Amino acid sequence: MEQHIFSPLAFLRHQLADLAQPDYLEAYQAWWEHEGKPVSAAIDRAGTPWLRMFDRQGQRVDEILYPAEYWRMVRQGYQSGVIWRVFTETSLVPHYLLGYLTAFYDAGLYCPYTVSLSTAVPLAKYGTEAVKAQFLPLLLRQDATVWQGATWMTEIGGGSDLGTTVATIAVAEDGRWYLSGDKYFASNVGAELAVVAARFATGPADIRGLGLFLVPRYRADGSLNYTIRRLKDKIGTRAVPTGEVELRRSEAYLLGRAEWGIYLILETLNLSRVANSVGSVALAQRALAEAVSFAHQRRAFGKPIAAHPLLKRQIEERIVELEAAFALAWEAVCLLEQVWHVTPPYPEQYHLFRLLAHLAKYWTAEFAVQTAKWGMEVHGGIGTLAEYNAERWLRDAMILPIWEGTPHRQILDGLEVMERKGAHRMLLHYLAADAPTQALTDMQHRIEAHLALPQEEKEAGAESLFRDLALLTAHTLRARRLARR
Repeated sequence: MEQHIFSPLAFLRHQLADLAQPDYLEAYQAWWEHEGKPVSAAIDRAGTPWLRMFDRQGQRVDEILYPAEYWRMVRQGYQSGVIWRVFTETSLVPHYLLGYLTAFYDAGLYCPYTVSLSTAVPLAKYGTEAVKAQFLPLLLRQDATVWQGATWMTEIGGGSDLGTTVATIAVAEDGRWYLSGDKYFASNVGAELAVVAARFATGPADIRGLGLFLVPRYRADGSLNYTIRRLKDKIGTRAVPTGEVELRRSEAYLLGRAEWGIYLILETLNLSRVANSVGSVALAQRALAEAVSFAHQRRAFGKPIAAHPLLKRQIEERIVELEAAFALAWEAVCLLEQVWHVTPPYPEQYHLFRLLAHLAKYWTAEFAVQTAKWGMEVHGGIGTLAEYNAERWLRDAMILPIWEGTPHRQILDGLEVMERKGAHRMLLHYLAADAPTQALTDMQHRIEAHLALPQEEKEAGAESLFRDLALLTAHTLRARRLARR
């Protein structure tokens, strides 16, 4: 029962028996096993990279310094097709398959690939023909010259209330856009392109006044288009540099219609939320696999600790929960695959995807944290030592509930799409063929009663409802996948 958890590709094959597994996944996993793992471990041990702000002539360069092996590790995923295959195959599936393998070995490294996708897709959908021709081919290169993307929304006031906290201002002059402001958490900060949330100088002071802009690293004259104030010293995910960015009349390109800004920002976040869910499950699998492997080797009271009834039961339960978490995350991929080309105003299917994406992001991120914590417990005192992996998976897992919106944000946005769009009714209908009728009926009555509560009471009591809906959805989708094998 346990064998498929030791390899990410074996696990994908076990869970996705109805999906063809391309050869490039074999090659990518082989690279990680033979070359990537020691590079990833060395980068993690090295900690925060160094920012070289000036060259010998005193010119600002803001170069992020990593060992050469880091760039080889980063480019391996790009060259394997984590971005370009999305466009040659007109499918998001290759990205999320390669992303799962990446996150199994290094959850932090999946972040650059995620935000590069979340740059390329809105550029392809909403950029003008001239802007697409100028920049999109650079993101789709298949060699070491490939450009990276980034998504910068968050400012010092936080990322949940973008309508209030985004203070970066966009000004149009002579047919061009210029941005001025500061981004406080800028992941993949050395990227050549970023999609950035900014407020129109003449727009309303709420979410309706936001736009989504493409910002290149360099101006048309070759000088830096933004500067990096500093890099963050973080708890984990050291394979992605995060910094503070200063935009000072930075050249920018508006993506899509001005009145669509908040919708495009949320589309970008939803691409990343699904990736966060997929990466969370992959990290949980890695933590579980290493804990199970250790439990078979470590002996206590005359036998391997994996053979003791309590731990044996815990392992069995964790594998079931891993499969349920994966089913939830992958269903978000499947629904996104159906709607990623749509534009505002959105069809009903998009709102079903939104609810499932919120449920998946909420549940899988917490599952990753709890599984990594349990994995440390299985290792005992050895699990706390930096020379082994168990403590790393917990460090890396801690960011997953926060990236792309905290659990609170997922719950409240989930409530909103249920209340305004009736997405819960779509979801329960979607699950109807594989869930007990009474369970679905009870859940629908519970949701409808909750949505009728006064606003403060409705919000205060939302988490238990959202958690139970996530669990019902995850285990129903797991049952559906088991029936297909």
